[in-house]
Amino acid sequence: MAAELGRKLEEMPEVRRKSRFLTSHFYGETLWALVRAILVAGICYIIIYPLLIKLSSSMMTENDMYDMLVKWIPRKLNYDSIVQNYSLLYGYMNYPKALFNSLILAATVALLQMISSALIGYGFARFDFFGKNLFFTLVILTLLVPPQMIMVPLFLNFRFFDFFGIMPVSVNLLGTYWPFILTSITGMGLRNGFFIYIMRQVFKGLPKSLEEAALVDGAGYLRTFATIMVPGAASAMLVVFLFAFVWQYNDYQFTRMYLSGSATFLPFALEQLTRTFDVEMYSKEYISILNNTGMIMFIAPLLLLYAFLQRYFIESIERTGIVG
Repeated sequence: MAAELGRKLEEMPEVRRKSRFLTSHFYGETLWALVRAILVAGICYIIIYPLLIKLSSSMMTENDMYDMLVKWIPRKLNYDSIVQNYSLLYGYMNYPKALFNSLILAATVALLQMISSALIGYGFARFDFFGKNLFFTLVILTLLVPPQMIMVPLFLNFRFFDFFGIMPVSVNLLGTYWPFILTSITGMGLRNGFFIYIMRQVFKGLPKSLEEAALVDGAGYLRTFATIMVPGAASAMLVVFLFAFVWQYNDYQFTRMYLSGSATFLPFALEQLTRTFDVEMYSKEYISILNNTGMIMFIAPLLLLYAFLQRYFIESIERTGIVG
């Protein structure tokens, strides 16, 4: 009886149309999910491929470089050779001091850029003043200016720093952290325009009622900003801090321009590896292994940072709507 009723229902035109629609919709969703999975896997492979190559090379021996059958995995994992590769680079790069200096510089610049971007973004989002749209347009245009175009003016400005001609004698700020500090607190640091744009959009999206309530209770603009607006934009500030930290950690041009090339920083130590190794002492193949090992040691702190902060970073990206 039930089978006969089901057969009669299937014979009805409307039921058949709905059944075909559901079937096609199911296959369409399944096909789109498969396409998305293939695209994500392909993009991940393109991004991770260089890192995997360097990690695999850092665990090889010189004999593996001559072996035509070895592509990814060494023929035999020799832990003594791996320790030798990393310990050799540990000494050549002066790794503890270079890592410490790079982390301190990146953290200082990122913190100052986060504060200045928040203040400037809050001003653009909440205050009306003459030329506001023009100034914000200029902030966005800074993203289009290649850094090479302003390197010479910046170098001369900090080489003969006189604070707009007010100081009677110019001061040489090169070789110190002051160029990084001054550019960061004035909103002119590395990619600062992008950070200002993020903070402006976040503050613009926050409700004005909280701010107005604080002003009615007697709080000033600075206290309102610090106690009301900053907690609401904490996710965006974390994004700005992480972006600024990573970009400053990887920066070579401005770090080399502001600080002497002999200073102990990871970008300098990594760049000097090719000059340090003597071809007569090491073969070209082994030098290639050591260069890849140095790259892994350079990237490792960033990977650890992301491993510990990935949950907060992803949540912050979603809340700020950067990818939306």
